Amino acid sequence: MDLHIFEVFSIIGTIAFAMSGAFVAMEEEYDILGVLVLGLVTAFGGGVIRNVLIGVPVTTLWSQGVLIMLALVSVAVAFILPLKWIGHWKRTEALFDAIGLAAFAIQGALYAVNMGHPISAVIVAAVMTGIGGGIIRDLLAGRKPLVLRDEIYAVWAITAGFAIGMGWFTTNVGLLICFGAVVFFRMCSVHYKWKLPRRSLVHKENVKPQAAQPAFNHTLSKGE
Repeated sequence: MDLHIFEVFSIIGTIAFAMSGAFVAMEEEYDILGVLVLGLVTAFGGGVIRNVLIGVPVTTLWSQGVLIMLALVSVAVAFILPLKWIGHWKRTEALFDAIGLAAFAIQGALYAVNMGHPISAVIVAAVMTGIGGGIIRDLLAGRKPLVLRDEIYAVWAITAGFAIGMGWFTTNVGLLICFGAVVFFRMCSVHYKWKLPRRSLVHKENVKPQAAQPAFNHTLSKGE
C-alpha cells in the first residue's frame, strides 16, 4: 500500500543524512575514511538501532544494497564538492537535516506499523530512526549530541510517530502532508529558536565576571 512512498522516504533520508555526516567529519578534519564512516553511520545508524528495538533482523541492512550505494555516492559527492558549494550547503543545512528527520521518522514509524506493533513501539521506531544516526555521528565527532541540546528536534519525530501510530495518515497523500508538517515545524523551531524547558545546575550568579581579568593580566605582563 505504502511501498512507493516508503522507498521515497528512504532515499530522501539516506541522501540527506549521509551528506550531513560527511560534512561533520570534514569540519572535524577527518580523513576520507572518517568521512565515509560518519556518512554511513549517520545514514544507517538510526535504522540499525530501530531494527534491534522492534525485532527486525539487523542483517536486513545488507539487503539494502541500493541505499548503501546511494549513501556512498552521496558521501563521495560531499567530499569532492568545491568549498563554495559546501558553503551554500551549510546555509541550507538545517533544511536538509529537517528533510532527513521527517523522512526517516516516517520511515521508522511505517516499519513498526507494518509489523503490527503498538503505538509506543511506533513512536520509539520513529524517534530512533530519525535521530539515532545523528546522535552516533555527534558522539563519533566528539560533540555533544545536537538533537538533545539544540532547538526542538526529537519532538517532531515523536509527533510524526504518534500521528502515524494513531492511523491519522495512512495514504500516500496523508504521509506527504505529515512529511511536510515535520519539515515545516522543524524549520520553525530553528528560525524562532524554540527550545524545550531546561534546567542548569551551574549557578551563574556565582561565576565571577571575566571582562576585567585580561586587563589585569596585561598590566602584570607589562610591569614585568
